[in-house]
Amino acid sequence: MNVFRRFAEMLQTKKTKEELDEHYNNIELEKGDFLAMCIAAFITFIPVALVAMAVIYGVIWLIMTR
Repeated sequence: MNVFRRFAEMLQTKKTKEELDEHYNNIELEKGDFLAMCIAAFITFIPVALVAMAVIYGVIWLIMTR
């Protein structure tokens, strides 16, 4: 029961905009972090884009073959 109360207290802390800006401005990337983030973005977004293009192509194909 104590765990839930502590978790609720942690969620209720409101930080000011200045505290958030300070926190996010102090984040330093290591040498390969940017490349890793780019690769992760491509792995995430490329399949979604391919599926969307396939759906669009399929709809156009169905319309044109009628």
